[in-house]
Amino acid sequence: MGVRRIWTLAVCAIIISSAASAVSPVVTTESGRIRGSVNDGVKAWKGIPFAATTAGANRWRPPQPVAKWSGTRDATSYGHDCMQLPFPSDAAPLGTTPSEDCLVMNVWAPASAAKGAKLPVIAWIYGGGFVNGGSSPPTYSGANMARKGVVFVSFNYRLGRFGTFLTPQLIAEQPNDPALGNFGYMDQLAALKWIKRNVAAFGGDPGNVTIIGESAGGMSVNTLLTSPMAQGLFQRAVVMSGGDGKTDPDGRARAEQASVAFGASKGIPGDDPQALAKLRALAPDAVVDGLNLASMGNPNPPHGSPFADGALAVDPASAFASGRFAHVPVMIGATSADIGGPTGFMIAGAHDLAGMISAAGVPTYEYRFSYVANSIGQPGAQHASDIPFFFDTEGVKYGDKTTDRDRAMGRAISAYIVNFAKTGDPNGAGLPKWQRYSKAEDPIIDFSENGTAIPGKDPLGDKFPVVVPAAAVDRNGADVAAAMAWLALTDAQNWNQSWSSAGTMFQSRVSQAGWASAGAPVRQPLGAVVSRTLQSITKANSLPGVPDGEYELLQFRTAFAQKSDATETVVLAHEPSGWKVDGYFIR
Repeated sequence: MGVRRIWTLAVCAIIISSAASAVSPVVTTESGRIRGSVNDGVKAWKGIPFAATTAGANRWRPPQPVAKWSGTRDATSYGHDCMQLPFPSDAAPLGTTPSEDCLVMNVWAPASAAKGAKLPVIAWIYGGGFVNGGSSPPTYSGANMARKGVVFVSFNYRLGRFGTFLTPQLIAEQPNDPALGNFGYMDQLAALKWIKRNVAAFGGDPGNVTIIGESAGGMSVNTLLTSPMAQGLFQRAVVMSGGDGKTDPDGRARAEQASVAFGASKGIPGDDPQALAKLRALAPDAVVDGLNLASMGNPNPPHGSPFADGALAVDPASAFASGRFAHVPVMIGATSADIGGPTGFMIAGAHDLAGMISAAGVPTYEYRFSYVANSIGQPGAQHASDIPFFFDTEGVKYGDKTTDRDRAMGRAISAYIVNFAKTGDPNGAGLPKWQRYSKAEDPIIDFSENGTAIPGKDPLGDKFPVVVPAAAVDRNGADVAAAMAWLALTDAQNWNQSWSSAGTMFQSRVSQAGWASAGAPVRQPLGAVVSRTLQSITKANSLPGVPDGEYELLQFRTAFAQKSDATETVVLAHEPSGWKVDGYFIR
């Protein structure tokens, strides 16, 4: 072979190798090499395992290390989302088949990003009521965010009974794990640790990570902000519709009761010495057993929810109020027609937490998302409708119905997010000024119905009730005594009411649609009361459809024999003779 021919082949090999590298970027992680893809200026690696499969003996264990592999692993497709029954009307349908082999990571980076580039990192935590959700929905793609100069990461965590489960046998098997039972939270923690150890290889800065989550993901961000075990794993946080930070003080006990009851429903009694082995032998679909967002209000078969364990997860509201949380910049808010309405636990909850967080001197930015895509055709920004605009994926969500106004809203909000990830301050050139939150001025930015970002004083500020944590309540007060006496009476008389899983209010003095017309508020018999704990008192000057006056809403977490986790709210009116029960919610 001539020298010229050899030289020509060598050059061709270099060219081919370079082209292949550009098309298929290879990165070395702690477990091995992975090959991703490049498209339109963005490199992507998908389905990267950050923990071993959770099937078999690993079911209901903390996330286990991944076995290292040889060669180069393909990372061009999403891995499985975690085991669940997909929700038919999910706003973000899954793109994969659920499986227990699901603890995977996805990474997007600018095509120009090199190892050690130290770009800001944004880590997405999906919602879905802790029973549904995954990282594969197209609207959760991080490609458009990566084009703005960040490394975007998403990951899966276990859900439903795979994510929250606790039995006496599990406690005996793993007696030294204080977070036992909170397997979904364990997965989130493991994912953040993986990011810290590996993201530099993708061009990300492990010292500048922003966690962002919506709904159950937002609640998870609240948990991570206050978790003693998550400190130092992130430097900024975004809470989207994450509620008011309150947890059930009896959550661990309820999770254990639900787990044991689930086993019994499968013919596996709690005192069976082989119960754990038999539960692990159940087919994944048998563990799901129909559980999803549509059915989670049904107590049969029962399921538990993530709980405060005192180690990984604490009660966020109490931690925020006491200043015991990660003092990193926080962006927080909800949609304008979020769950519970204007004074519900999403909108008012975000407002309350913004006040607590900012009171500790932490840079806090509150928002309200009021924008509705042109194609929706009805007012009110519903729960989770903000996600595509935060990630600039409104074109993916609405397809050919996406309008220029929709795109402008997505560009504006995603620019605020990227600025926040870079510096801890969402403000930047060409954007309306977003004022840092303070209770005195009560500023928010409203991503408004007309498609613009409008800063100003919160128009709902003076309508929000004042919530007093249960720990600060005088439990011997006349108001608490009146509520407890009425609850005891309804327990004894076993009165009947129509049940509503969404929560229905009954009121004895006014008659209108949805309200009781006469007599004391009553509720459905749900069996004996196992436990009842006062959580908070909300002091309100008025309630919708109720004459002006002084009112209180006392919220209790109650376990009934037939429903292990209910929220009861007793409405009190202050009259000359004292406190009178005036209404009742149950959900």
